[in-house]
Amino acid sequence: MVQDIKIADFGYPLPDERIATHPLARRDACRLLLSRPDGRLSHRRFSELPDLLPPSPLVVCNNTRVINARMAFYKPSGARIEVFLLEPLEPSDYVLAFQCRKSCVWKCMIGNLKRWKDTPLSMTLNISGREFQLSARRLETLDGNTHAVEFTWDDSDITFASVVDAAGRIPIPPYLRRESEDTDADDYQTVYSLVKGSVAAPTAGLHFTDDVFDSLRGHNADIRYLTLHVGAGTFQPVKSDTIGAHPMHTETFTVERSLIEALLEAIVLHRPVVAVGTTSVRTLESLPYLGSAVLKGRDELKVSQWEAYDSASDEIDTVTCLRALLDYMDNRHITSLTASTAIMIAPGFRWRLVNVMVTNFHQPQSTLLLLVSSFLDRCSSGSGAQWRYIYNEALKSDYRFLSYGDACLLFPKTDLL
Repeated sequence: MVQDIKIADFGYPLPDERIATHPLARRDACRLLLSRPDGRLSHRRFSELPDLLPPSPLVVCNNTRVINARMAFYKPSGARIEVFLLEPLEPSDYVLAFQCRKSCVWKCMIGNLKRWKDTPLSMTLNISGREFQLSARRLETLDGNTHAVEFTWDDSDITFASVVDAAGRIPIPPYLRRESEDTDADDYQTVYSLVKGSVAAPTAGLHFTDDVFDSLRGHNADIRYLTLHVGAGTFQPVKSDTIGAHPMHTETFTVERSLIEALLEAIVLHRPVVAVGTTSVRTLESLPYLGSAVLKGRDELKVSQWEAYDSASDEIDTVTCLRALLDYMDNRHITSLTASTAIMIAPGFRWRLVNVMVTNFHQPQSTLLLLVSSFLDRCSSGSGAQWRYIYNEALKSDYRFLSYGDACLLFPKTDLL
């Protein structure tokens, strides 16, 4: 059973010196480890990516933009309280939340919580010569160690988007073990980032440049975008012995009608679907199950953690489900669809849309490593150890790991060659 998979089987030694703390000066100069369908590996550069993909690919990227989610408030005593924005509550829509003037409520993690009692925190901000006060008031405790926090500011001409830009800092991953720097404001964003909402970057996309995109178009690639706002749960370690006891985090995503149409066309024309990053993977592979929910008349547009492993899921037809999503949108006269997913992708998962994956090197014993393992060996009767072969080669060959590190181009390993 999938839930019985032991997370200890997905560990590997990762020395601190192999974790890249800063990116290379040129994004597409990073190394690219290619894992071919026959399992062979080769060492390339990311700038070569367009030449390494199959002909006429559909390339799907996540255009979310990381927000300055870390806000540091100081009490009169000098105590530092960090308020970490997670997701909007009032209003719950990201776009509306960033357009708010005067006040809004967010779900937040709070650092040094024991020093923050009932008294609101405040700071003085200056935006283009306009000075104003920002206040934060802690409301009820939510799930885990999160809290609802109400933000208010005394200038109705300023949106919360501007407040966040002025008051916060980019939330770089904790495993970098350093404070964020001014350079992270650009380095930790993809060149195509557009829709504000993430607290972590879709890091596989950090390697793309305008030159790479131009080359992709020259190879007849159809480049499309979706939006999944990456939450802090992406760094949540698996603390249970088996993955069945691990609660998968939920993330919100938005897809355009045109992307679903492009996916249907790719299936019909046998065009390969290339997912850039695990967030794009999770969104794309959630779509058939979302379509199935629509066909069943479910009101909530959400894919649950283990839904893909139900026996009934074997009967899902991907094309039918994608068409159901188009009908759903047409009946409501909408051109984009917003939903959420907590999908767990692990060995045993049935892949439906993604044929090729671009990704980074992930942390040991992480759900992202489970996803990579599942993808690599989905067409093979082998031991499921292709991911370990790749990571051992990367460690031996001095690759740089994690968010600011090097990349992989992965094809499912197959016995049919």
